[in-house]
Amino acid sequence: MSIPERKVDPRIQMFAEAIGTAPGRNRLPERNVLVVGAGQRAVTGAEEIPGNGRAIAMLAAREGARVVCADINAQSAAETVARITAEGGWAQPLTVNVAQAEENARMVKQAHHAMGGLDGLVLNVGTSHGRSLDTLTSDIWDREFAVNLRSHMLACQAALPLMAPGSAIVLISSLASQRPNGRNPAYEGTKAAQLALARSVALAGQRQGIRCNAVAPGLIDTPLGRVATQKRPKRAALVPFGRQGTGWEVAYAAIFLLSNEASYINAQSIFVDGGLGTGIAM
Repeated sequence: MSIPERKVDPRIQMFAEAIGTAPGRNRLPERNVLVVGAGQRAVTGAEEIPGNGRAIAMLAAREGARVVCADINAQSAAETVARITAEGGWAQPLTVNVAQAEENARMVKQAHHAMGGLDGLVLNVGTSHGRSLDTLTSDIWDREFAVNLRSHMLACQAALPLMAPGSAIVLISSLASQRPNGRNPAYEGTKAAQLALARSVALAGQRQGIRCNAVAPGLIDTPLGRVATQKRPKRAALVPFGRQGTGWEVAYAAIFLLSNEASYINAQSIFVDGGLGTGIAM
């Protein structure tokens, strides 16, 4: 006798945390956190859906941290700050182009000065041209590695001497680090390299008790995720639980790794993908 297959109801998993309505729990009291990539691209019909960076910045503030919201788009960073201050949090915007090598050290120093210290760093910035191997150029390759990887190295390099002992760094990678399904080798290569960089930064920071870990999201319903889905409509056809993840779910993983709750978790990669990377799919 065969067991009938049940249709998954995506609403089963839509907890308050998943949609960003849960209150803060004071998990980052008096912390000073720099979130790079805290703004987001505006997409018609999706402006109210927070991307990973905006959700991380907002949640860090809800959990008691002072937050510097860095982004290449000054208006977008300011909008994130406005949302944080509307909830009673402390935040300041910072405009930066991490593709310019010298900008990364300036960003870290300015954030450190603005908050009077630095003990949390989240590197969420990234770009993708979506080029397959046969159409990829050396210029695009270099551009994606400059934004997605070199900037992360330079930011960590500048931050480690300034960060308080016991601080934490989180790199936002991607499930693409493990899978070539997107036929996007430059992006996939940078995201895989971020996992290795996180381990190297963890080794460099251990004498100061500074941890470094990576969060690797899968298919997430963000403004950029919706753009990707428009280009590849079948992209989310097999997602676990019958839905994509949310920026808030990525944010909770990042906040956990920033917090003292994760004090003995170091040089690790946490995949926020519903199990998709290990074959858990519809």
